[in-house]
Amino acid sequence: MLGLGVVVWLLGPVLTPFLIAGVMAYALVPLVNWVTRKSRGRMPRLLVVLLVEGWFFIVMGGVLLLVAPILVKELPLLKEQVPIVFEKVAHFLDPLLAQFGVKIDLDAASIKTFVWKYMGVNFEETFVQVISSLKIGGSVAITIISNAILVPVALFYFLMDWDSLVQKTLNWVPTKFRPAVDCFTQESDEVLGQYLHGQLLVMLILAVFYSSGLALFGLDLALPIGVFTGLAIFVPYLGFGLGLVLALLAGFLQFASANALLMVLAVYVAGQLIESLFLTPKLVGERIGLHPLAVIFALLAFGQMFGFVGVLIALPASAVLLVGLRRLQALYLASSLYTSS
Repeated sequence: MLGLGVVVWLLGPVLTPFLIAGVMAYALVPLVNWVTRKSRGRMPRLLVVLLVEGWFFIVMGGVLLLVAPILVKELPLLKEQVPIVFEKVAHFLDPLLAQFGVKIDLDAASIKTFVWKYMGVNFEETFVQVISSLKIGGSVAITIISNAILVPVALFYFLMDWDSLVQKTLNWVPTKFRPAVDCFTQESDEVLGQYLHGQLLVMLILAVFYSSGLALFGLDLALPIGVFTGLAIFVPYLGFGLGLVLALLAGFLQFASANALLMVLAVYVAGQLIESLFLTPKLVGERIGLHPLAVIFALLAFGQMFGFVGVLIALPASAVLLVGLRRLQALYLASSLYTSS
């Protein structure tokens, strides 16, 4: 077991795209099987897999495009507001720093020129710089591109041959251990299914909450930011933090006041409290039975092994590990080692 862990750790970068594809396949296989049954043989599995996978990546692309209207609307405002913000900060700090003999001299015109140069006005120069950086870090660019190609290909084969792959894997299990393994996999499937169902409900509820809350305060980009935040909650902590930053930026640029920041913070603090104290414990936590400290540890541990992908799979993988630990505990409690003590 230790050797397997070392191999997984060493091959983490290589296994990452297959791990992503495997997680996607696990979530999509029930839909593929359902469509295949409903078609009653009129649609070959190849066509069903292509339709389901295509639909999945279209939805994922649509979620990512939610950020596009935010950037399109906010970047011009940001170019206008940043020099003003610097001036306000300078006026606020001048009297405070003057007491310590420090003097700040900000040139608003120079700041505005700098901001306009590096925030879209000189797009050609920025594009050339990006291309040059990709050449310098060519291995990173190649890794990203290869993963973007490999994940859909691996997902296709996983969806096509999922049942046979699972059966071939189970064939390696000795016959005397087969009932225990079948029971374990069945319980793990139930736990993961409940987790995914609960997580989807949390995401939808929070998407409606954040969109409605931001809209009540008159934020123009309430819908895309609210929906993006709700869906990004799937990535624990990171999704909430990114949504909060986007909302704070949009609120400040639209209203240009501290009250806007307080309004956005009120919505997000309320949303975080609702998620932490009610939604996640009721809809997700009770289904997988993980303590909050265990959740934090799982996120850090899986993130260390698999990077960003590890953060994505931390909770469902921990749920499966928890099932195994419960079974080991039951065996220990029933053994002579426990009863003799």
